[in-house]
Amino acid sequence: MEKFSAFRDPGTGIQPFLKPIPPSGTDVLATVLTPISYALGVVRTLLIFALAIVYFVLERSCLLFVSSPIPPVHRVATHFFTALFARVALLLAGVYWIPVDVVARKRTRNTPKKEAWSPSAGDLIVSNWASWIEILWLAFRFNPIFLIPVCETLDLLPSTPEKSTPISRTPGRRTGTGSAAISSPTSRTPTQRVPIVGFRRVGLLSIISSTGHLPLIAGPSSAKPQSLEEIRSRADRPVVVFPECTSSNGRALLRFADVFRDIKVPVMKYKVFVMCVRYDPPTAFAPTLSHSIPSSVLNPLSHVFAVASCLAPHTLSIRLLSPSESPSSGAFLLSEFLTGGIYPDELAECCAALMSQIGRVKRVGMGWEDKAAFLNVYKGKK
Repeated sequence: MEKFSAFRDPGTGIQPFLKPIPPSGTDVLATVLTPISYALGVVRTLLIFALAIVYFVLERSCLLFVSSPIPPVHRVATHFFTALFARVALLLAGVYWIPVDVVARKRTRNTPKKEAWSPSAGDLIVSNWASWIEILWLAFRFNPIFLIPVCETLDLLPSTPEKSTPISRTPGRRTGTGSAAISSPTSRTPTQRVPIVGFRRVGLLSIISSTGHLPLIAGPSSAKPQSLEEIRSRADRPVVVFPECTSSNGRALLRFADVFRDIKVPVMKYKVFVMCVRYDPPTAFAPTLSHSIPSSVLNPLSHVFAVASCLAPHTLSIRLLSPSESPSSGAFLLSEFLTGGIYPDELAECCAALMSQIGRVKRVGMGWEDKAAFLNVYKGKK
């Protein structure tokens, strides 16, 4: 692990890319049950794989309804098949129930006790990204449009070892007190940002297989990426945006890319819904649900097998920001989040701060560009 110590965030001491592992020490009961868990994993994984094939065929068949004189038939059919596939896949993976809470940052007398969280066509759902689990949950609840970011290049400039400062507005203790004072002499500064030039609209299976991967590269032979506004304005469903642009290991929020650069806050034309997913640490009986390092073949099939092999139910939680406190609310105060400094993407900074607060998760200064450098080192090790 010393080889990856340079990828530990110097401000928080968190390593956001490596796969989380259970505490040291082997549980005897878990070892005894290994043959049973492997057999269960094989059966469940084969069922999920078969279910994905059936969904792919049905999805292609539903495309026939696009040219029909009744377009709502296509939306109803795809929503039904998508919700059914996503829920059954979660059950087969051992995710039987996901607690969902609508959270308010400030509780006053005028705060509604229970607000509806119901994105409509053209609204944005902004979420962190740690696994394919939250993708299936989003597909089950909202049948949204998923986007993959497109960048200019993956040829990144090397970062020089240097000690950096922690991000502001991070919950928890600051560096310099107790366990928060973790640092490494070989810590590296965050890699220089690479612009996100647009997005590509993809299907459910495509976004699942993209978990752990980096953004796509814009090339002369590939289709021109679309802007977020172009996709959103023509959307007949909610649009999901993952500002981290890749998945982390769930221990922290990666640095958000400037994916909302031209959007002014508060947002008036449509609604912005913010959510945060939290996964419990792995144990001897349950592997981590986060998936930060992609598989080389049929990603994320190997992780699906690991999750499906678990005999105990998996635990996670999803926290939704109250719509009355979202960046599209008329009562939203930008000054509460942007205090001095220059912010090229106001909405991304606000969403990162909100996500950190409702999910009670820290933010790190490393982004998807640092993940690219990490994967280069990781693949070189292997």
